[in-house]
Amino acid sequence: MMDELECSISDIVKKDFRTADVFKKYQISFCCGGAMSLKEACDAKGIDPDRISAELKESARRITIPNSLPFDEWKIEFLIDFITHIHHTYIYRVIPPLSAELESFTVSHKAKYSELTRVAELFAALSETLLIHSKHEDEIIFPYIRQIESARQTREPYGKLFVRTLRKPLHLLEKEHRRIEEMLNGLDLITANFTAPDGSCLQYHIYYKRLEEVYNQLIQYKYLEQTLLLPRAMAIERELLQL
Repeated sequence: MMDELECSISDIVKKDFRTADVFKKYQISFCCGGAMSLKEACDAKGIDPDRISAELKESARRITIPNSLPFDEWKIEFLIDFITHIHHTYIYRVIPPLSAELESFTVSHKAKYSELTRVAELFAALSETLLIHSKHEDEIIFPYIRQIESARQTREPYGKLFVRTLRKPLHLLEKEHRRIEEMLNGLDLITANFTAPDGSCLQYHIYYKRLEEVYNQLIQYKYLEQTLLLPRAMAIERELLQL
């Protein structure tokens, strides 16, 4: 605790970019004014050091979902639940606010960091696409897949009719996935693999770290849907049509 109190605000954020959100909450500058120590900042703001230390620790807590998990062995209902509660929740809660913040930063620093304009525009387009895509899945595609999987499991005689009359254009999701992949690849390219330019401020580096986190999340999300969920759903459709 004593070592942390003597650390500068900027050094704490450099060590883990997620701590920046805690300092934003308490209106403590971590970028241009980040040379102040944590103790000095707490004294100046009248903040309990133990409280902010606990919040910093919580903000830096890492919960990883390894790619080595046997996703292909999961039941399709659980796979849908995982995508919905992990990836869609992340998209809804993290990406739109980040897009707004990045746009605001870009506008206020346009003269200094003009190259960020293209990054902000591309991320805004990605954000809009993901929100529409995820909502379509939550409201239409996923309920349909659950229904056809239920019909398959129970060998319902209406299964063939169900698919013929209520079939959803699952193949169009593949087109959306390709578009999302193109935007992700473009984001990776124009940010030089999320490497902030030399001499850029700490806030610039934080935005690139956050964009990299989004990129990694979406890579797994795309894999689960494009490689596992959609092929299995299409296979269920074919099976039901043969009943």
